[in-house]
Amino acid sequence: MIRVALAQINPTVGDLKGNRQKILDYIRQAEAQDADIVAFPEMVVCGYPPQDLLFKDHFIKDNVQILKSIVPAVKALTVIVGFVDIGRNKELYNAAAVIHDGKIRGIYHKRELPNYGVFDEKRYFQPGNTKEIYAFNSNRFGVSICEDIWVEQTILKEQARQGARLLINISSSPYEVGKLEERKKLLRKWAKRLNTFICYANLVGGQDELVFDGSSLIVNPKGTIVASGKHFKEDLIVADLEIPQLKKTAGKHIIVLSRSYKKKEKLPIKPHLSEDVSQVERVYRALVLGTRDYVRKNGFKKVLVGISGGIDSALVAAIAVDAIGKENVIGVTIPSRYSSEGTRSDAHQLARNLGFTIKEIFLEHIFKAYLDTLKEEFAGLEPNIAEENIQARIRGNILMALSNKFGWLVLTTGNKSEVAVGYCTLYGDMSGGFAVIKDVPKTQVYDLVRFRNGQGDGRIPDSIIERAPTAELRFGQKDQDSLPPYNILDGILKEYVEKHSSFMKMSKNCDINTVKKIIQLVDYSEYKRRQSPPGIKITPRSFDKDWRLPITNKYKEF
Repeated sequence: MIRVALAQINPTVGDLKGNRQKILDYIRQAEAQDADIVAFPEMVVCGYPPQDLLFKDHFIKDNVQILKSIVPAVKALTVIVGFVDIGRNKELYNAAAVIHDGKIRGIYHKRELPNYGVFDEKRYFQPGNTKEIYAFNSNRFGVSICEDIWVEQTILKEQARQGARLLINISSSPYEVGKLEERKKLLRKWAKRLNTFICYANLVGGQDELVFDGSSLIVNPKGTIVASGKHFKEDLIVADLEIPQLKKTAGKHIIVLSRSYKKKEKLPIKPHLSEDVSQVERVYRALVLGTRDYVRKNGFKKVLVGISGGIDSALVAAIAVDAIGKENVIGVTIPSRYSSEGTRSDAHQLARNLGFTIKEIFLEHIFKAYLDTLKEEFAGLEPNIAEENIQARIRGNILMALSNKFGWLVLTTGNKSEVAVGYCTLYGDMSGGFAVIKDVPKTQVYDLVRFRNGQGDGRIPDSIIERAPTAELRFGQKDQDSLPPYNILDGILKEYVEKHSSFMKMSKNCDINTVKKIIQLVDYSEYKRRQSPPGIKITPRSFDKDWRLPITNKYKEF
């Protein structure tokens, strides 16, 4: 029997000393539970992903020094920890150090370097060719890193052929809808096919647009999940694994950590299985964690949200309250001549229900000043989107002025459907530091609000949910005056943005003119999206690192 611990922790990119302390704390926790091995996530020493910090030689050297400073603290167990290794010719490797008895006994270099979606590891790293497995008290185990387990010609096959019956994969796999089910399916497949235990230690926490959900797993050779980590929370997953011991430990590619088994009485431990939660709850937790970490890791104490009385700003306010506490959320409602009494009263009712402070600032006198200033320039022309956007930009200026004066982070409230088609104002409602629901389609906004209202801790008023979406920048304005119904729009966007479906394919199932209009809006709005703040990724293709289309682009399928 071998007792394995998986430490899914929340490091911060570049906080080498802070990450070191967190690693040491969890090593002590693993020791206190008599673990034989504790595995930490991928690149946990420096945080993931460090991006172009990897071009700084001093950053790499500091990360190695931090790893070396951890080594003397490892006495009673084996520790596997992710870091950035440097080769003889200064090439870089995404690496895992295997530490035992106060020494680094081996280093594994990641073989498979992902270079798609949010990943660009080939920009920084060389692929490894590590062959070694490890012997611990006649148990053999292999180490791999994240993407190594996602390919068919995986290193896991080679490790199993060498006798490893325990395969440990350290990972930094970001969350997106459906990703946990993919991981479970993958790990079960390899565990059954290779007749091994598989331990999967995943990162947790928010890093810019990415959120890591933890959800670490231990799977037995039958493909059964025997232990699992919490979703979106730090956790130490500990389990006793009955692994067939091999008499022979020597071999060409085997590093022997310990030859003799000194039996120690251990109190039996019951492996933890995390609760299974709905997809909508996972998305909500991802948004809360991503917001909390972006705010805290970037040194902000409070956030500012423009409260319109609409459903998007209501959801962002609720997420902010759940992320950092109602006392740290300030709402600002900025009514205009076009604002209805319903949206104004709902903004204040939302603040009362959720318990955050709200301020009301009127923009009419500022709007009049703009119109008077531009009277000659606009003479003889009918009011149009120019006058509408002036109001949105006044609101953006007021929010940013408060942000500058008090040091509050402005959270923008635009959803993915609006951002996709440019139904938002540059330097207006797009002004801010973090776009919480930037990757959340409008139809899913409603699902998230209903979920939040089912939690029993402050409700978003039903009138906000039931009201037809409107920007209130002119009398009687409704979103559906400019856009198709959101259920139709979101279906088209899912095909075009997430699947890159063709115009011809989409036109078979939807009105051809509607499809053409949406494609044109998405393509035309690229310049806006490039200037928008970062937002939390929850779908397979978000408008940040996943989406890299040119702004200057004349290609049209129709």
